[in-house]
Parts: sequence; structure tokens; C-alpha cells
Amino acid sequence: MAAASSLLSEDQFLCSICLDVFTDPVSTPCGHNFCKNCITKHWNINAPECPICKKVFNKRPELLVNTFVSEMVVHFRQSAQQRASSSSEQQAAKPGEIPCDVCTGTKLKALKSCLVCLVSYCETHLEPHLTATGLKRHQLIDPVRHLEGRLCTKHDKQLELFCKDDQTCVCMLCTISDHKAHDIVPLKEEYEGKKVELGKTEVELQQMIQERQLKIQEIQHSVEVSRESADREKAVSVHVFTKLKEAIERNQVKVTEIIEEKHKTAEKQADGFIKKLEQEISELKQKNAEMKQLSHTEDHLNLLQNFPSLNAAPPTKDWTKVRVRSPSYEGNVRKAAAHLVGMLKKEIKELFTKDELKAVQKFAVDVTLDPDTSHKKLILSEDGKQVHQGDENRNLPDNPERFSTGLCVLGKQIGSSGRFYFEVQVKGNTDWILGVARQSIQRKGLVTISPENGFWTVSLSNENVYCALAEPPVRLPLKWKLEKVGVFVDYEGGLVSFYDVDAANRIYAFTGSSFTQNLLPFFCSCCNHCDKNSAPLIICPVDQ
Repeated sequence: MAAASSLLSEDQFLCSICLDVFTDPVSTPCGHNFCKNCITKHWNINAPECPICKKVFNKRPELLVNTFVSEMVVHFRQSAQQRASSSSEQQAAKPGEIPCDVCTGTKLKALKSCLVCLVSYCETHLEPHLTATGLKRHQLIDPVRHLEGRLCTKHDKQLELFCKDDQTCVCMLCTISDHKAHDIVPLKEEYEGKKVELGKTEVELQQMIQERQLKIQEIQHSVEVSRESADREKAVSVHVFTKLKEAIERNQVKVTEIIEEKHKTAEKQADGFIKKLEQEISELKQKNAEMKQLSHTEDHLNLLQNFPSLNAAPPTKDWTKVRVRSPSYEGNVRKAAAHLVGMLKKEIKELFTKDELKAVQKFAVDVTLDPDTSHKKLILSEDGKQVHQGDENRNLPDNPERFSTGLCVLGKQIGSSGRFYFEVQVKGNTDWILGVARQSIQRKGLVTISPENGFWTVSLSNENVYCALAEPPVRLPLKWKLEKVGVFVDYEGGLVSFYDVDAANRIYAFTGSSFTQNLLPFFCSCCNHCDKNSAPLIICPVDQ
């Protein structure tokens, strides 16, 4: 019996009405088997006929229990439970997994959910849906919870359509009642459309995530830059205040020495006066003693013989107007303090300028001249690092980027944000213009160089006239000739600064600017007067 039952499949014990394993199987006179409850309900609604062969009975026949089929069903159920029991330890549903709705003992993990039966099945109970002809037409999906939510609450029918007007899932009966004349489509059609939308939304979300991740990196980088700047500024503050402290201490020692020297001079003068006074007191005391002795003698001859010497005039120095005046120490302190203030201002300026130059040099970039922008009369070196004026125009295409009038050339693009710095040797030139310019500046015809027109520059003219080409130009009171000029740009800070690299001094700064475009290095060789301005402008590597 066991060997025979192992050859039987579950579909051999299915009721053709409920499509489940027989419960109380009974046979009709035509020989077909059904669940007793299923065939009874069927005949309560329909005429007494066989649902399989359609044989009609004049009257409802008596239903007899099919003992053989009942025994086979019991044995099949026991075998199925044993198989389920033997695999329950390995396939039992874990927390978070969807259990089989049919298992009566240990709930096994469901493999599929049926949208027709609204039941989730484990591997064993799913078998009829994979083998039985009637069940194969059922729609199976990956296991889901709350299958009852897939029924229409009003008509108790499966939700298999979608109303576009009301944006809700509906059943077939809804289309002829509440959603009549609405735009109704199958769920699958709406599913495909929504899936495409979800795909687009997913791409957008991924892009937003990426943008925010990049923003986090940018913020983290800003914090790192801030940390580096803070550490650098702390080091500068220690250096500066150490220098200032040393200067103050040196001046304090110097003032103390001056005050002490003045006091010693007064003390020496007082000592001299005291010695003279003490000497005169000693002489006067001696003379007084001799006179006193002589005044008491009764020897007439002795008194008369010694009287002339004792009666000599006493010291005539008048000490009433002699003073030892205290030196004016306050004047020295004030003078020293004033001198110290001036010296500190000078040292502070030098210290900060030198440190400032070192700080901006950290943003040095590799600048190369752009030959497509160069005026036809300018000659560029092969490496793009030098430019000087030639004798005549070269045969070059007149492209839109090229300067047509001014002897100018731009550097290649560096960046549109952050900070950058570069240095140019101007030694041996009598006229030049250096700085940065907007990418969109006018390049044809007469060009007025000013910030309003997109230029932030400094210049040399007539060999010794230095200017910042603001509006109006600002004369720079330099007392020496520049040989190397540093140019620094801070996009976010709206700053363009110029430095005398050799003296480590800032010579001018454009502040409060708003840069909405890329800034490019700008070079103008100006005119060559009698070969006086023939030296090239040279882009130098930054020596930090």
C-alpha cells in the first residue's frame, strides 16, 4: 500500500468543484467522486446533474460514501504530513518570512502566493497549482502578506483592473457601477507604466543621492581646508606674537638701561656734591676747634701770633642753589613706546605680508598661454610660458577668441571656483599689464581695461609708473622696480591680489568683486619703444 501510494499524485485526489483534496468523498450514480459538502451545495443551486459528465438525474440521487477513496485520501494526507514534517526543520518559516496558509502544524516557508485562491503555499501545497490543469491557469506571484487586501471590499471580487480617473484598483463589477464610463485599464498595463515612472524616479533619486554625497564630500573638504587654515593661522599667530614679544622685551630692556643710566648719572653727581660738602664740613670743624682752643688761652703772645691764620676767610661756595634734579624718566618711556609702536606696525606688516604670500603660494597652478587668443604680433614660446612682441603681424587665423587690437594674450582655463595663484617675471620691461580677465571679455577693437569690463589688473608704464587699473586707476607708490609679480584669485572671497614676490609684499588688492564667470590669466606686452620693452613676460614656477 505504501509503495502504491507513493506513485499517486495529489491531483488524483482533488475535488473538481473546490479543486482541493477530497473531504468526505462521495460518489454519484455515474461513478464520479466529489466532496460531500461541495456536491450538496452545487445541487442546492443547480439542477441535479453530474458536474463532470453532465448526466442529468430526475431526482437528487442518494450520495454514498466512497470508502476506498476515503481511505486513499486519509493515507495521502498522512504521507503529505510526514513529508512536510520531515522537511519542516529546514523549511520552517523564519521571522519576517511569509508562512504557508495551508500547513496545519509547523508553518513552512511559502514559495508562492495565488492571486485567485488568495492563499500562500509552501513547496508541498503548491504542487497542485503546478500540475492540475484547472489550477495552472491561476496567477502565482512571489509570497506576499495580506492577500485579502487584493479583494474589492464592496464586491468581494479580485482587484484586477485600474481606474485612471480615480487612480485606484477596481474589480470587474466596479466597472459597471461606481466607475462606469471611467478610463479603465488592466492592472498589468498600469503596472508597466508605473514601473517606467518608478525607473525614472529611481534614476532621479540616485542622482539626488549622488549630488548630496558629493555635497557631503565638498563640506568635509571645506572642513579639512578650514582645519588646515586654522592650523596655519595658529602657527602664524605663534610666530607673529613671538616676534612681537621679543621686540617688546628688547625695547623694555633698552628703556630700562636708559632709565638706569640716567639714575646713575644723577647718583654720581650727588656723590660729588656730598664729598665736597663733607670735606668743607671737616675743614670748618677743625678750624672751629682751633678757634675755640685759642679763645680760652691766657697766653697773650700765642693768641696774637695765631690769630691771623685762624681768622682767614671761611669757604665762600654758596650751596643754597645747588640741587640734584631727578631725571625726566617719563619722556623716555613715552618716546620709547612711540618708537616701539612704529616699529611694531612695521614688523606686523612685514610679518603678515610674508606669511600671507606663503599662504597664497600654496594655491599655485600651472599656467600656460593660449595661442588661439594671442594677438598676431605676439610671439609665444613653444612651452607656452613666455610672450614678447614681434616686429610684424604673423599669418594666423582671425578666430573669435583672438585679440585684434591690444597686444594681449590669455592663459588657458584653470578653474571656475576655489583659489589659484601664479607668478610672472617682468624684469627688463618698461610697459606691461598683468592680472586676470573674464572669459567673455571683448577681444576685438579697442578694449578698455577695468573691472567694469571684466579685467582685474596692475600695470607698468613709462618705466616707473605703477598703477592698479581700477576705475579710476590707482597710482601705486612703489620705491623699487618690480621683477616678479604674483597674482592670487579667490573666487568665493571676490578677491584679486598682487604681490612683489621678491620683497614678499602685497602691492594691491581688488576686493568685493562678484565673479560669475571663469577668470583667465591675462597678459599684455604693450608697445616696444625703441627696443626698450623687448624682454619677454615669463610665467615662472612658484618657489615655496
